[in-house]
Amino acid sequence: MLQQVNGHSSGSDAHGGESLREDLQEFLGGEAPLHQLDDLTKVNPVTLETVLRCLQARYMADTFYTSAGCTLVALNPFKPIPQLYSPELMQEYHAAPQPQKLKPHIFTVGEQTYRNVKSLIEPVNQSVVVSGESGAGKTWTSRCLMKFYAVVAASPTSWENHKIAERIEQRILNSNPVMEAFGNACTLRNNNSSRFGKFIQLQLNRAQQMTGATVQTYLLEKTRVACQASNERNFHIFYQICKGASADERLQWHLPEGAAFSWLPNPERTLEEDCFEVTREAMLHLGIDAPTQNNIFQALAGLLHLGNTRFADSGNEAQPCPLMDDAKCSVRTSASLLRLPEDPLLETLRIRTIRAGRRQQVFRKPCSRAECDTRRDCLAKLVYARLFDWLVSVINSSICADPDSWTTFIGLLDVYGFESFPTNSLEQLCINYASEKLQQHFVAHHLRAQQEEYTAEGLEWSTVSYQDNQTCLDLIEGSPVSICSLINEECRLNRPSSAAQLQTRIESALAGSPCLGHNKLSREPSFIVVHYAGSVRYHTAGLVEKNKDPIPPELTRLLQQSQDPLLKVLFPADPEEKSQEEPSGQSRAPVLTVVSKFKASLEQLLQVLHSTTPHYIRCIKPNSQGQAQVFHQEEVLSQLEACGLVETIHISAAGFPIRVSHRNFLKRYELLRRLRPGAAPSPHGPPPDEGRSESSPHSEQATLQALLQDILHTLPALAQAPAEATPAPVHCGRTKVFMTDSTLELLERGRAQVLEQCARSIQGGWRRHWGRKQERQRRAAVLIQAAVRSWLTRKHIQRLHAAATVIKRAWQEWRIRMAFLASKELDGVEEQHSSQVTCSPSSLPLPQAQTRLLGAVTRFWPLGLVLANAAVGARGFRRKLVVFACLPLPVGSPSSYTVQTAQEQAGVTSIRALPQGSIKFHCRKSPLRYADICPEPSPNSVTGFNQILLERHRLGHV
Repeated sequence: MLQQVNGHSSGSDAHGGESLREDLQEFLGGEAPLHQLDDLTKVNPVTLETVLRCLQARYMADTFYTSAGCTLVALNPFKPIPQLYSPELMQEYHAAPQPQKLKPHIFTVGEQTYRNVKSLIEPVNQSVVVSGESGAGKTWTSRCLMKFYAVVAASPTSWENHKIAERIEQRILNSNPVMEAFGNACTLRNNNSSRFGKFIQLQLNRAQQMTGATVQTYLLEKTRVACQASNERNFHIFYQICKGASADERLQWHLPEGAAFSWLPNPERTLEEDCFEVTREAMLHLGIDAPTQNNIFQALAGLLHLGNTRFADSGNEAQPCPLMDDAKCSVRTSASLLRLPEDPLLETLRIRTIRAGRRQQVFRKPCSRAECDTRRDCLAKLVYARLFDWLVSVINSSICADPDSWTTFIGLLDVYGFESFPTNSLEQLCINYASEKLQQHFVAHHLRAQQEEYTAEGLEWSTVSYQDNQTCLDLIEGSPVSICSLINEECRLNRPSSAAQLQTRIESALAGSPCLGHNKLSREPSFIVVHYAGSVRYHTAGLVEKNKDPIPPELTRLLQQSQDPLLKVLFPADPEEKSQEEPSGQSRAPVLTVVSKFKASLEQLLQVLHSTTPHYIRCIKPNSQGQAQVFHQEEVLSQLEACGLVETIHISAAGFPIRVSHRNFLKRYELLRRLRPGAAPSPHGPPPDEGRSESSPHSEQATLQALLQDILHTLPALAQAPAEATPAPVHCGRTKVFMTDSTLELLERGRAQVLEQCARSIQGGWRRHWGRKQERQRRAAVLIQAAVRSWLTRKHIQRLHAAATVIKRAWQEWRIRMAFLASKELDGVEEQHSSQVTCSPSSLPLPQAQTRLLGAVTRFWPLGLVLANAAVGARGFRRKLVVFACLPLPVGSPSSYTVQTAQEQAGVTSIRALPQGSIKFHCRKSPLRYADICPEPSPNSVTGFNQILLERHRLGHV
């Protein structure tokens, strides 16, 4: 029967149960199907039974994620669903403008944290707290979140940055297989249970790109190396090397097939985590080369053989315990694998060294059989713990970025789940203590702080009762007396402590605590602590010894003598450490116990969580058997009661998860006042600055309130509904504005609308300015081009005019000179050409047109000669035609006259001097230039116009 929890009657009262069933039937009949409710705040009424049935309906419909206000509830499907975590789905949630509108998923939480880092309103570091019982799927959830951040936060621009981002992403993802292989084990509740806590910080730069990560671990359960509960297994790595080693490696590590090891129970079970090649490849990507890996696996094999070392009872206390017959080979093999001397190893395990007196005299005392087993187990736990810490440091050095290269981080906390086994010791006490602290952090952050803040801000709020676990925390860690303080005190007292004595002290000192119980029917000494998730009985036997965690100095000195390279790194020979391990009796420092170290590390973790914006994922285990499609209501109901999910839903449904200060609200949303018709941009002026001291606080508050109300009045316009019909889900408190997610979405949509309008106005003004500027530049270019063209044309015409003037002047001078020279060469003889032609019996009167042509040819014959003998122009036959055209040929028969050109003979026949009388060669004392030179013309040139050959004979007889 269900009992009353947090004020909700659930079945003890018949009338209350009847009304609850009626409400439930009405809810189931009138509302949508349960598997379609993505948010548990929509369940009506909100009770444990209705929430339970909603989760069961969604689980049977293969819907494993449900929102519960500020928390995401994740049900473990216990079966592989690849499409639920595909890269395409990651990109869909990352690219969605409003991921909260999509179906609930762990990618929704991941995208929300990633966008909060990029937010302009008070960007702070983010953290995701993944909580739940052992086997609820916390490790898988953390792994999927790391893959999501590695995909969405690695978007470099250049190829080099892309390679760096891929390397960082691969190393971060490869740290998971290594950490799980060395830190996870198969327990009664989970095949892959994390036996340590880890907090991973994903480091982001200013561009929100992942540059590295760092891992911080808490309280490794190293006792599992030498002691495993019934039906449980050791760490995965031991089974991996035994099942995945090659034949040569088996021979080298002395691990024959079928070999039995006392520290390797249930080796016949085959799990998905028993994949040796995946671990080796991941270690190789992290920078651990093959020789170092070989040293690690060889040391682990040596620990397995060390576990087979068994001692027999000694009949004489003065003699050390002898080895059993089958243990001698195991000691020899273990010493060989660890590279330790065999005799000192046996001596250290069987003989204890005691220093006593002021002179620190050394006494050697043989150990009992139980003490030999304890020292053997201590040696194995010491080596494994140092090896695990070294692996964590190697991972951090491989994936950690430079402190100057990152600005913010997203933390993933995968810490222990609540545990309750038939036999619970110090490990379970620390694990459940951490669960209590995280639950208290959740209660303080989302329940108590939220209600206290509502009250302080003046909101009309009906207080919701919730389960506070502060009483249980006071019992475990309170001051001055608590369970931890009593256990530490027993460790400091130099006396043997018995289990019954410790139980008596705890029950007598803490009898008034309501969270402390005792079982009178138990034969073994124990005490009961009532945790938020249930009652757990802790056995006091061995509690003090585990808290002391003594490490005999001779064991450390023995390991420092190892010749193995890895053990030399794990156990360096440090004189200072040696002196600290062997202090004098008078100046001995207080021993730092396991509880003290774990409490200090847990406080440091909570300080980091308090400095971030936390997000919570509650992992729920549907059944303890790990079977798919099996939903045990009793087990899920106990988990819902333990995590206070119903109270969380109540507050999230009625509260205001978004809280923004007045100044930040005004700074971001003041531009929404532009949407109001007729509203001035800033009627009240800008909000008062913090440094302004002239105005009074009351006037500043009045101004802020007026501006806030003016902004809030725009909400109906944004919602496109009248103010009377739209109750604004927002409240203006004394210092902050409280609103829901829908209101924030509405404000952001309005802000985007105003920014779009402003952007359009700016773009329009810029386009007008740019168009005008281009038009002015175009006109200027046209004017410049026209001016240049006119200038070039004017210069060209001036050059042509100057050239024509020069040619004209030269032509006139040459014409005058030629006329003068021709008149002198006639020697005073009068030309009677016209009369001779008339008297010639063969002459005929010429037509008028031909007369004009001959006159033009006679007038322009020098120009024709120049053109005919120029370097360029007509050549060959055409050149001769030009010469013939320049010469005045007679109109008679062509055969009666013969004309010799400059190309046919030396000199030029005169076209003016007619043959009269004797013919002379004027080669001496001629006034003409070049007349004294005997002409030797070339066939292709004319030597001059003064070489005139006058022939006496008639032209027709030549």
